[in-house]
Parts: sequence; structure tokens; C-alpha cells
Amino acid sequence: MDQKAFGIDSAEKRLNELGYKQELRREMTFFKTLAITFSSMAVFIGTPLYGSSLRYAGPASLIWGWVVVTFFTWFVGIAMAEICSSFPTIGAVSGIGAQAYSGAQALQMIIFLATGNNKGGGYFASRGVFLCVYIGFTITWAVLNSFALQVIAFLGIISIWWQVIGGLAVIVMLPLVAQQTQSASFVFTHFETSPETTGISSKPYAVILSVLLSNYCLYGYDTAAHLTEETKGADRTGPAAILSSIGIISVMGWAYYLALTFSIQDFNYLYDVNNETAGVLVPAQIIYDAFYGRYHNSTGAVVFLCIIWGSFFFCGLSVTACAARVVYALSRDNGIPFSPIWRRIHPKYKVPTNAVWLCAAISIILGLPILKLDVIFTAIVSISTIGWVGGYAVPIFARLVMAEKNFKPGPFYLGRARRPICLVAFLWICYTCSAFLLPTLYPIQWKTFNYAPLAIGMFFTLIMLWWAFDARKWFKGPVRNIDLQNVIFKA
Repeated sequence: MDQKAFGIDSAEKRLNELGYKQELRREMTFFKTLAITFSSMAVFIGTPLYGSSLRYAGPASLIWGWVVVTFFTWFVGIAMAEICSSFPTIGAVSGIGAQAYSGAQALQMIIFLATGNNKGGGYFASRGVFLCVYIGFTITWAVLNSFALQVIAFLGIISIWWQVIGGLAVIVMLPLVAQQTQSASFVFTHFETSPETTGISSKPYAVILSVLLSNYCLYGYDTAAHLTEETKGADRTGPAAILSSIGIISVMGWAYYLALTFSIQDFNYLYDVNNETAGVLVPAQIIYDAFYGRYHNSTGAVVFLCIIWGSFFFCGLSVTACAARVVYALSRDNGIPFSPIWRRIHPKYKVPTNAVWLCAAISIILGLPILKLDVIFTAIVSISTIGWVGGYAVPIFARLVMAEKNFKPGPFYLGRARRPICLVAFLWICYTCSAFLLPTLYPIQWKTFNYAPLAIGMFFTLIMLWWAFDARKWFKGPVRNIDLQNVIFKA
């Protein structure tokens, strides 16, 4: 008994030294983990990118691009599921800003159409108001994430039903409401570039940019991995939530973009700055045209846009939860400056509150250029995707090259298939990150410049300088605490 007590005390002491003395509560079930993971991907997440993706190379590239991206996403997802089954914490960068921008834009369009639209004197939010809404969403998500994770899990469950039921309503009803629909040949085979508006005459280049929508939509499933320290049976629940989320979003997301594309009434009118939505959000115009053409009012369009807005809200809420766990995990291992501050856990709610507000602050800073730049959303999406998807590359590459004898498999184990799966996944991640560094409009000017390479370059420069002058002297890498916890549980 004394030896057991000694073992418990020693393990707890070691966990305390590592910053684990305030453990997160392990209360998450599979469905709750799935709810938050699913919400981090979201059915309608690519709505703001649909218009530009459609214009780069036409509907065929966009629709079939989704199928191609889904195929390769499964390789990444399967590789991540195995890693999640063995190592319950991996790194990623949040996309809170992208969801705050998307939510603000959807709300802007809802108010615009509800108050009269572009032709009827509707209210269109200025840049300043838009930024305030952006900040408001970010702060709201941070406040909600300052409470117990069970609150986020409950909202995540609402999110699943909201998106599944709402998504099915949009997918089924939109083509039925539209007075006329596009032919299957237009949706699946029509290829058309727009060099006069995009400045891009290269067809392969246009296709790459057209597929960015799919690249952006099909990530975020690793949220399950960041929640495993708060999940029961995490070695099974995490992989199951990852693969389930990919499966649901792959099908529903494709169906949504098919519904939009079939429901187009006038392709060129979608981009007219004098149309009802001022050419700002193409899916909103498609939905408006369908309902106004049938019912001669915008009520149905406003309702559908509210469904889409809800998807952004729930997604931002879940992404904030994921981001906070990433910051918490890194700071617990002293992996970022001022780690003792960010790894503190709220004594009552047992959540990393300081990490939550750090993520919110960074998101707000990223959004400040909204006041001056038109391409800020492109930059935020690029930074978010490269940072988040790029985070997958590190553990997958490590799994690819490490000796099998050094890997302790979990219940989800790939065996001999891990090398080809990890190789394809790693190469796909490299392609995805490279694609989001490309300029999206030509000629390149200050107003059309993709700032992602500059921002990411500055970030990595600061990281390398921090490593060279300070961190390399003491940082030993992430610590796996499963074994130490098992000592406590088994003792």
C-alpha cells in the first residue's frame, strides 16, 4: 500500500512539475466530441469562397474539385485518426478570424436583404460596423468558451441538428424553389475561365484556385484530437469522431454546392455590383433569385441565410474551443512565450480561460485590416488553412519516418498501410499549403495582394529567432503524459 501511495505521489508530483496539476475534466462522450468536431468543419463554411471559385474556372472545376479533395482528405484523416489513437494531443492553428469574417458577412447580407436590398435602399454595413460585428462574434465565442466545456458540447449538439436539418432543407428546397435549374451538362462539364476579371489566363492555375474552396472546407477534423484529454475513451472516440466528421461533411458539403450551382438563374448577373446583393456574396444572390423569382419577396432568402449564418456561429464557437486547447497544450510544455499564464485552468469550470482570450485577441488583431483592405478575407483564410493543415504535416511526417518499434499503436492502427497512407497525406498537405500561398488576382497590387506569405514568413522568422536565442536552450519538445496518468489510475 505504501509503495502504491508512493507511486501515486511521485506521478502526481511529476505531473505538477510539467504543469498538469490542474487537469481538464474528462467528461466528453463520443457524440459530444463529434458535435464539436463536426461544427469545426461546418456544412456551409465555404459559402464566402463559392463565388470566386466558380468564376475562376466554372462549375465543373468546382464540383469535381470537391470530389478530388475529398479523396485525398481521407488519406490525411485516416493518418490523423491513427495518430490521435496513439498520441492524444497534436498541434494546429485556429481559424477563428475566418469564421468571424464569414459570420459578419452573412449577417451583413441578412440585414441588407431584410431592409430592402441594393435596389430598395437596404442597409449595407460600413467597414467600421463590419469590423465591430467581427469583433463582437470573437468576444462572444470567447465568453462562451470561458464556461465549462459541457456548455460548448451542448451547443455543439444543437449545431449538429441545426446544420443537418438546415442543410438538408437548403439542399433539397433550393433547386425546387428555383423557377429554372441549370442542366447537368452545365454543372458537371462546363469549364470557363474569366481572365478579364481575375487576370488569370492559365487554365491549370485557374483550376488550382477554383479548388481552394474545397481545400478550405475539408479540414478541422483534428478538433477531436485536441479534446481527447477531456474525452472518455479518447483512443477510440477521437478517431471515430475524426472519420465521422469527414464522412458527413464530404457528402453534405458537395450536395450543398451542387444545389447552389443547379439553382443559378443568370451566371453573369451574380457578379453585377448593381444586383440585389451588390455582387458581394454570390450564394446570397443565388438564393435571393430563387425565392424572389418564385414568391416575389426575399423572406425565404433571409431564412436560408440565417441557417447559413448559424453554421458560421457554431463553427467559430467550436474552433475557439479547439484553438484554446492547442495553446493550452503548447504552453503546458513551455512551448510558447509566457506559458505559465496561458496554461492556467479556471478553478471552477476547468477550462483554459487565459488561452481562450489569447486566441480571441489574436483573432481581433488579424481582423483590423478590414478597415482598409478588400482582400483581408483571402489572407485570413490562407493563414488559417496553411497554419491548421500545415500542423497535420508534422505528426504525419514523423509517423512516416519513425521506426515501427518506437510507435505504440492505439485501437485504431494502420499496420503496413501506414507508409503509403502517410506519404500521400503528407504530399497532399504540401500541395494544399503551397496553393494558399499563390496570388489570387492579377495584376498584383496592394489591394489584391495575398498577404499570407508575408504574414507567415514574419511568424516563422520570429519563431526561429526565439528558438535561436532562447528556446533551444531549454525546450525539450512536447511531453506525452498518458503513461504518467496511467501510473496514477493503476496504482
